[in-house]
Amino acid sequence: MRTAGATVNRALLGLVGLLLFGTGGLVVLGGLGLPARRHLALPAGWPWARPDAVPLPAADRTRFTDRGWWWPTVIAVLAVLVLLLLWWLLAQLRRRRLGTVLVDSGDGEGAVVTGRALEAAVAAEAAAVDGVDRAAVALTGRRTAPQLRALLVLAPHADPGIVVLRLSEDVVAHARTSAGLAELPTEVRLRAVRHRAERVS
Repeated sequence: MRTAGATVNRALLGLVGLLLFGTGGLVVLGGLGLPARRHLALPAGWPWARPDAVPLPAADRTRFTDRGWWWPTVIAVLAVLVLLLLWWLLAQLRRRRLGTVLVDSGDGEGAVVTGRALEAAVAAEAAAVDGVDRAAVALTGRRTAPQLRALLVLAPHADPGIVVLRLSEDVVAHARTSAGLAELPTEVRLRAVRHRAERVS
């Protein structure tokens, strides 16, 4: 089920894409001189009808350049625009964490569990695995089909293969069974804990 935020993001991305595609296509047509060659009827005053045409005439480009506030305003507006675009891009790339998870309660209706509570339970059980120093867990996906992302910080004596096996057979299996899920896709990242080198005499 798509959220309202995801729908708005997709609609905005689609509109921006269409606007950029259409503007770029018109610029290419004007740069190649196709409107004049093909006798295409363009609106009166269209700026990109000829290869030598410019979007803004010199008078418009230099109207405010002698004002002291012009360049600081332009730089500030462009900086804010770049920051907003970067924030938007990062928001699209970041996987959203689940607020709630639908758990099969056995009565046919189901129960709702907060994602934070399930994350905390899984993280606590993962941290109890031998060789795991710390564990962080995040739930993504849909509330009826959650996905698990785990970051495990391993102790110096840990065997990564055994840790991953214990996580899969115990921790993930327990979470999947308790939530009544047929499957719980899991992505695991391992990181070694930093420790000082020991002096050998």
